[in-house]
Order: sequence, then C-alpha cells, then structure tokens
Amino acid sequence: MNQSQLTSYPRTRWLTLTGTVITQFALGSVYTWSLFNGQLSQKLDAPVSQVAFSFGLLSLGLAIASSLAGKLQERFGVRNVTIGAGILMALGFWLTAHADNLMMLYLSAGVLVGLADGAGYLMTLSNCVKWFPERKGMISACAIGAYGLGSLGFKFICGALLANFGLEQTFVIWGLLAMSMIIVGALLMRDAPQQTAINSARECTDYTLAQSVRLPQYWMLALMFLTACMSGLYVIGVAKDIGEGLVHLTTQTAANAVTVIAIANLSGRLILGILSDKMARIRVISLAQLISLTGMAVLLFTHMNETSFFFSLACVAFSFGGTITVFPSLVSDFFGLNNLTKNYGLIYLGFGIGSVMGSLVASLFGGFTVTFSLIMTLLVISLFLSLTIRLPLRQALSQPLLQQRN
Repeated sequence: MNQSQLTSYPRTRWLTLTGTVITQFALGSVYTWSLFNGQLSQKLDAPVSQVAFSFGLLSLGLAIASSLAGKLQERFGVRNVTIGAGILMALGFWLTAHADNLMMLYLSAGVLVGLADGAGYLMTLSNCVKWFPERKGMISACAIGAYGLGSLGFKFICGALLANFGLEQTFVIWGLLAMSMIIVGALLMRDAPQQTAINSARECTDYTLAQSVRLPQYWMLALMFLTACMSGLYVIGVAKDIGEGLVHLTTQTAANAVTVIAIANLSGRLILGILSDKMARIRVISLAQLISLTGMAVLLFTHMNETSFFFSLACVAFSFGGTITVFPSLVSDFFGLNNLTKNYGLIYLGFGIGSVMGSLVASLFGGFTVTFSLIMTLLVISLFLSLTIRLPLRQALSQPLLQQRN
C-alpha cells in the first residue's frame, strides 16, 4: 500500500494515533519511579541506592523488550501485544506492592514492568509512524511527547495516591489505571499495512534486520544513538548532584533542575520532531549534537554559576529529547518503514546500554570530569559521522534480494 492509499483511511489512521498517544502516556508513568525510592527503602530496610537499582533494571528490560517487540507484533498483532503489555504491567505493579525483599522488587518492578513497558513503547510508536509516512517527524513528536508527558502527569497522580492510600495501594491502583489506559489505547489501534513506494532518487527498498546490520550506516547510527542516550541519561540522572557538587547550589535550588530538564526535554521532542519533517533528518541530528556539545562544553570547561548550569542542562535535555524523537523516522529513511520495529529495536538497545554506561564510567574513574570528557569525545565522533553518513545505495541491497528471489 502506498502513501496515497494510506491517506484514504483517515479514520483508521487517526484512531491509531489517538490510541498510541493514550498508551504512550500510560507507559511513560514509569519515569515517576524516584517518588517511591524513599518509602521502599524504609519498607525493605535497604539503602536507597540498592532500591534505585530496580529502575536501572527497568530501563534495561525496556530496551531489550523493545528490540524483540517486532517479532511479537508479526505473530500476534499490535493490538494483542499492547493489551498483553498492559496486563503484564499491572501484574508487575501488583507484585511490587507485595515485594518484601530486594530480589522480589528487582523481578517485579525491574524485570516485569520493564519488559511490559518496552513491549508496548517502540512497537506502538513504530506502527503509528507507518500510518503517517508523510508526517513521520510530527507523529513521532506526538507519541514520544505523550510518553514524556506521562511521567509528568503521573507524578501528580502517584503523589496524590501516596498521600491518600499509602505505598502498597498506590502500586495496585497505578497498575490498574495504567493497564486500563493501555487496553483502551490498544483497542483503537490497527496494524499498519505493508507499504510500497517509489522514491525519486531510488526505489524505496525495505532492508531486513539481517541486511541492515551488514551496512556500515547501521552501526554509525547506532553509535550516534548510544552517545545521545549516554549523555542525556547520565547528565539528567545526576543533575542535582552536579548542581550541589560543582556549582555549590543549595539543595532546593539544585532541585529546580528537574523542572528545567522536563521543559527542555519536551521542547526538544516537539521542536526537533516537527523540524525533521521540513529538512533532512540527519541534519536535525547534527543540530541536536551541536546543542548537546555546547551544553557539555559549559559543564566541562567553565566555572559555572546558576544560570550557566541550568543552560547546560537545558542544552543536553533538549538534544536528548529531540534525538530519541527523530531517530525512529531517521532509521526508516535509511532502511525502510516495513521493518522499522526490528531495525530500530536493535539500535534502541543503546538506550539501555547508555543508561548504565555513564554511571559505570563515573564509578570506575571517580567524579564527573572523566565521564564528561568521554561524552564530549563521543559527541565529536558522532557529529563527524552525522555530517559524513549517506543513505545506502540501492545497489547495496540488490544482490541479496536477487539471491532471495532465486
């Protein structure tokens, strides 16, 4: 089905977008996890650092499930897999409510909730983008923006639940609410049809994952994505500590970093996502890398005050939010839409790896300086790659396709 045929199904397309936004909002709720670390630490009589490790496992489970969701969609369809993800998330939160030791917490909040979130996140996003090939950037911005807004909206929802119902009941209600939203969203979705289209410069060929990984462009994009995730997730994760340790801000002032990051992150998703429909997406990534480099340079090379500190955080968060919004459409530009879930799924493992790489380097070598220096180096390499990378030539795929047909 080509683009003109897709636009003849306006109701199906917009219902799928609506369902995706509702589902992404519910899935984004997991990023309120820091609200629970203190009370879980008291309940389990364990250090906050050990309790917080559950969120690291959640991020890793999310990335792994995202990379496998394409296979599930092929077999069961986007609606059934999304419903299953909602039920699994509710089960994970119910078990978390009854967790009485760290291992059970890791398995329930980390593994189960992470796998549920990942199974729904990338699959529903990719499916929705396929319905709107003429507006890929805007659709990614809507879906991923909803995911980001979910963390903000559920911050108030979970805060109110904690104040009125206590820790265990909050997890149960949170799980039921998220599951209900995900199932409602799933019922509005429909699998995007396979597409065939002709590009003015070359046939719009769809690369399978096996074919994509044989191309250097695939690994160039993977390194760019890993770098963006490492820089964004590490700086966002330790922003308050940077403010107190390097800028000598008060705890209350440093805590304002959360608001600055949230606004900049959402702005990056919307602005760069929409911009990516108006100019070459790889150039949008180059712009995001330059903005991130600016922020990292301020962190690494200047004596920061309150203003420059928040400016640097805003640069990194803006770039990170924009990059993860533009990348699904960028991958489809390089390797086609039909296999997007699988092709982007493997690259998305960089989110999980990046979420632990920064903290691992910092713990091994001590302090922020070494980690910032590594991130700066990777950003410079990524910028060079984004400026030199080219779309795969049609000839690069013609021989494997001929072999398959024969």
